[in-house]
This record gives sequence, structure tokens and C-alpha cells, in this order.
Amino acid sequence: MEVFRRYSFDKTLFATTLALVLIGIIMVFSSSVILAAEKYHQSFYFLTQQIVAAIGGLIMMFIIASIRQPFFTWKRLVYVLTAFTFVLLLLCLAMPPVAGAHRWLQVFGIRFQPSELAKVVLIVFLANYCTDKAQTINHWKTLLIPAAVILAFVLLILLEPDYSTAAFLCLISTITLYLGGVKLKYFIVPGLLVCIIFTIFLFSANYRLNRVHGFLEPDKDPLGKAFQVRQSQLAIGSGGLLGVSLGASTQKLYFLPCAHTDFIFAIIGEETGLAGSLTVIILFLAFLTRGLKIADRASHQNYQLIAYGLTISLAIQALLNISVVLGLGPVTGIPLPFISYGRSSLLCNLLSVGLLLNISQRRVEAKPLL
Repeated sequence: MEVFRRYSFDKTLFATTLALVLIGIIMVFSSSVILAAEKYHQSFYFLTQQIVAAIGGLIMMFIIASIRQPFFTWKRLVYVLTAFTFVLLLLCLAMPPVAGAHRWLQVFGIRFQPSELAKVVLIVFLANYCTDKAQTINHWKTLLIPAAVILAFVLLILLEPDYSTAAFLCLISTITLYLGGVKLKYFIVPGLLVCIIFTIFLFSANYRLNRVHGFLEPDKDPLGKAFQVRQSQLAIGSGGLLGVSLGASTQKLYFLPCAHTDFIFAIIGEETGLAGSLTVIILFLAFLTRGLKIADRASHQNYQLIAYGLTISLAIQALLNISVVLGLGPVTGIPLPFISYGRSSLLCNLLSVGLLLNISQRRVEAKPLL
């Protein structure tokens, strides 16, 4: 018998999340104050936006964490939400481009990035589907539906274009399906198809090839293809042990592009040094540990798959972002969860935490004998 114990949620995960969000707010302000003043004539523009997103996300997190009804009874809602997210991704392609891409929906002056929601929705959909079709999950006919949904999401995001997010969705979908019981042999044919699609899209844009060349041969073009990563490494290297102090970064003075978004970890390294960088990494490791423990203790297979998927998803995003900043991988558009500036990303990350906290409050107890 499942019992929902309100307020028994994982306190360590909750505290870790709050710490990461607070660090994000501080570092977004520090890394964006000059840009905000010149671009919007408001030094607090990005700070205000991040705080608003944090407050909205925390409210949503608490609401989701308080839901008593079991998630696996909401099958229709999951399918409706998946279809709704697909429609949002379609609408993005009809929107006017922003910075040359169709990644955002804009309504009443508010912009939202549906691909961030897709990272959460796809995991919940696949977890629900694998649980519902557990007996036949290793039949080709059963796997056609999730394969079609994943392919549809990935193609729409590739057309935006957002190559790194599309590749990330393939990765986290594969992990979720594997944890859901799908055998490795069923990934071979879809994997070959995905490789062909991503290879075509890779060679269809020069800037993607430049990112790969900049990573593989950084010394050949340090002021061009490898410029961003070089500036990132300079920022981290100049931070030393304790950093140059908050607000004293020089790389944010237009030397390092995307200092408040994808490369905010470089500013953390510069201003707070090795001590601050390790603190952030330790917080993400604590988040990963607690999330996996919640999954291990989950009272239902559906909860377990959702918890594993969401935890691994956020951990991989953090790993990819930090790897790029350190020059250990080609430049991607994957933000640092909870910390990088981005309202859509922060809202969806806190939505994920709300689901994890909800799952952590559910227990299986023996039904009392009459």
C-alpha cells in the first residue's frame, strides 16, 4: 500500500537545489551587469529576470511536490502533455527568428523555449510507456510508438536549429528506454538512423564544423574557431585558488561570449577560483547522489524511471557544460542547470526537482491486518 507522507521530502536534495539557484542568481548578476546596462540600460535586467523565473519555478516545484495522486494514474495527461509539447515545438518554427534560430515562442512579450520542456516531458512519457508496456517492451511493434515520438521531437529541434539539444534528447531517451527494460540489440537500427541524420545536419552548417575543428585543433585558430574556449580557459586559469573576487572578472568585459549563459562556469572559476568551482561540482554530485537514492527507494517502477531519468538528465547537462568550459568537448548550447541565465531552463529544472521531491515522499507500507 502506497503512502504519501507530506513534508517528508528529501531535505538534502531540496537544500542542494536552493544553493545552486542562489549561486546562479549571484553569478548571473555578476556576469551580466555590464551587458545589461549597455543593451537594456538597466543594470539589473538579467538579475530581475532570473529572480522572477526562480520564484515562479520554486512555486511550481512546491505545487508539484504536494500532489498526492499517484503519477501512474495520469496516463492520459502524460500523452496530452507530450502532444502539447510537440505542438509548441511546431509553433516555434513559425515564429520570427531570434539570433537566427526559431527556438522561442513569444506571447505578450514573454519568451519560452519549448525544447527545455521537452527534456522533462519526454522522460516522463517514456517512463510511463515503459511501465505500461512492461510485458511487451522488447517487441518491435511496441517500440514503434516511442521511437516515432523521439524522432519527431528530435527532427523539430534540429530544424530550429538546436543541434546539441536534439543530440542530448537522443542520449537521455536511450538511457531511459534502457533503464525501462529495452535490450541493447533494439538500439542498433535506430542508432544507425540517428547517426545518419545527425551527420547530415552536422555537415549542413559550417559553424557546427567550426566548433568541432576548434575543439580538435585549438592551436590552429585560437582567435577564430577556438576563441570562445580559449577565453574560457583564461578565465578559469586567472582565478587561481580563491578567485579575483566577486564582480572583478575581466573576461565578462566582452572577451568571453555568452558569459552569463553557456559559459557562466568560467566566470565562477575566475571570480571564486578553484574553491568556488569545486563547491559547484560538489553540489551537483550531491544532487546526483540524492536523486539516485530517491530512484532506488521509489515505490513504483514508473516513479523509479522518472527519478532516474530526471536525475541523470540534469547531471549529464552539468557534466557537458563544465566539460565544454574546460575545453574537454566541442562547444554546445547546453546550459549549466540552475545556474546559467535562462528562464525556460530554470523553470523546467525546478519542475524536475518538484517531481523528484514528490517521489521522495511516497512510501510502500504493509496493509494492516484486520
